[in-house]
Amino acid sequence: MSSINTNFSAMTALQSLNMTNKKMDATQQAISTGFRVNDAKDNAAYWSIATTMRSDNKALSTVQDALGLGAATIDVASTGIKAAIDVTDEIKKKLVAAREPGIDRVKVQSEITELQSQLSSIATSASFSEENWLSVDSGDAGYNATKSVVSSFDRSSSGVSIGTIDIDISTTELFDAADQSGILDQTRTDGGGSFTIATLDISALTDVAADLTTLEGFISGVDAGIEEMTTAATNLGAVSSRIDIQTDFVSNLMDAIDRGVSALVDADMNKESVKLQALQVQQQLGIQALSIANGNSQSILSLFR
Repeated sequence: MSSINTNFSAMTALQSLNMTNKKMDATQQAISTGFRVNDAKDNAAYWSIATTMRSDNKALSTVQDALGLGAATIDVASTGIKAAIDVTDEIKKKLVAAREPGIDRVKVQSEITELQSQLSSIATSASFSEENWLSVDSGDAGYNATKSVVSSFDRSSSGVSIGTIDIDISTTELFDAADQSGILDQTRTDGGGSFTIATLDISALTDVAADLTTLEGFISGVDAGIEEMTTAATNLGAVSSRIDIQTDFVSNLMDAIDRGVSALVDADMNKESVKLQALQVQQQLGIQALSIANGNSQSILSLFR
C-alpha cells in the first residue's frame, strides 16, 4: 500500500540505518580506546572482573616494591656480616700470633683495638632506610626482633589477605645496646675468662700458663663468634633467595593477570577493522536505501498527471 501520510519503506530504511550507525559508533570506540568492554554498559560482568583485577594488580605492584625494599635491607645486613666475619678473622689471626712466646702483646693489642673499632663501625653503618639489623637496642620501645617483609596479596571468597616473610633479627645482631646479647658484645667464658669479642684485651697477658689459657680461650671464643656470624649470614642468604623467588613469582603473576584482563576487555583490532569496513558499506547502502524510499513518494505524483 502506498500512503502519503506514512512512508513505511523510509521508516524501515531509517531504522536499519540507525542500527548500522550505532554498531559503527561502538566499533569506532573500540578502535579508538582499544577496549571492546570500556565501561559497565558494554558487559557488566567482564567490566567488574577487569576492574577488580586491575586494582589487585596495583596492590601486587606495591608488594613488588616491598619485596625490593626487603631484599635491599637483607643485602645490606648480609654485606655487613660478611665484612664483620673478615675483620673477626683478622682478630683471630692476631690472637693466634700472640700465642707465640716472647711476642709483644701490647703491639698486637693495638692492632686488635683498631679491628674492634672497625667491627663497631661496620655494624652501625649497615643501615638501609633507617633499618639496622646488626646494631640494635632491644630496650627501645619500638623494637621488634621479628621483621616482616610483605610478600603477597591474596583474594578469596572470604576477602583479601596479606602474606609476609618473617625474619628473626635476634640471630643476626652483632651489637645490642640494651643487654649486650649480640654476637660481638655478648659475654663469653671460653677458657674460664669473661670477655667479649668487641672488647677483649691481651696487652696484660704474659707467658705464664694461666695467661696462655686465657689467650686460648679468647681464640676459642672468637672462633665461636665467626661460626655464629656464618650461620647468621647463611640464614639471611636463605631468606634473600626466598624473596628473589617470590619477586619473580609476583612479576609473572602480574603479567598473567594483565593477559587475563586483556582477554576479557581488549578489542581485537584486526576483527574490529574488518567490522568497520563492513559497517561502512552497510551505512552507504542504508543511506541509498533511505534515499530510494524517500523517492518513492515522489512517484505518486505521476499518477495525478
